[in-house]
Amino acid sequence: MKNERAINRQVPARDWPKSTELKDLIIVTGLSGSGKRSAIKAFEDLGYFCIDNLPVRLIPKLLDLSTVSGGELNRLALVIDIREGEFLTEFKDFYEKLHRKNFRVQIMFFEASDAALVTRFRETRRPHPLAIDTPILEGIAQERERLKQIRALADMVIDTSDLTVHTLKKYVLDHFRRPGQGGGIVVTITSFGFKYGIPFESDLMFDVRFLPNPNFVRQLKSKNGTNQGIVKYMRSFPETEEVIRRIGDFLGYLIPKYLREGKAYLNISVGCTGGRHRSVMVSEAIRDFLKKPGQDVEVVHRDLDKN
Repeated sequence: MKNERAINRQVPARDWPKSTELKDLIIVTGLSGSGKRSAIKAFEDLGYFCIDNLPVRLIPKLLDLSTVSGGELNRLALVIDIREGEFLTEFKDFYEKLHRKNFRVQIMFFEASDAALVTRFRETRRPHPLAIDTPILEGIAQERERLKQIRALADMVIDTSDLTVHTLKKYVLDHFRRPGQGGGIVVTITSFGFKYGIPFESDLMFDVRFLPNPNFVRQLKSKNGTNQGIVKYMRSFPETEEVIRRIGDFLGYLIPKYLREGKAYLNISVGCTGGRHRSVMVSEAIRDFLKKPGQDVEVVHRDLDKN
């Protein structure tokens, strides 16, 4: 209770703006070395006003600025993490106050495996903020423990262990880019191989390992699912045409529902064993099935070039 009273004195409710032109506030937080800097750069590319390591007690003042900016500061992205000394003690109270406002608030929590974090700190030769004079792993363990409650509040928890800077940026752009003028939903179809893991960003996933496998046809084994020989082979089986039609019809039913709820982006994953033949062919076919004027559909073949 002592901490709560201190927090309320530091950030009194009357200091919070009564009205605001702000539409979106993204709070980027998480473990040191997990990619928060890369994420905030992506938000800058999207036109957000971004600040790194802003003290929690100054955020109400920033929101006041958005009120008098005439709408120029209507999309904010803030990095708040363990470096901000009062972050842990003030955040919960701060978060509750935010949710009483008339703008959208989202918390993105970034994390990664111990091995990935240790590698990144060694490569950059930067010290962990909690491990200046101690082993990196001890600092990482302390930070995980201290941020446990913040993680529980997050709207999105993103594990960046296997992400490059480029794929992390694409993730942010795909999820926060404003919808096109046509008002459609941006659909991304990702083909993948189950042997390499399921795409973490999937909203919907379809398993097509039951379809005939071109990998067992000698003249097709070395080709991929974009090859016309494989397309012809797979379309010679009635179940291939049927699954494409059924998935297409299902998505045709769902997409208007998602649009009605304000969803701007839909990530669909289609998987087979290795991600080179069946999932690639089916993803391309679903894209053709869905594509129409005003409907943005992108296909990504994640594991196409893997052995």
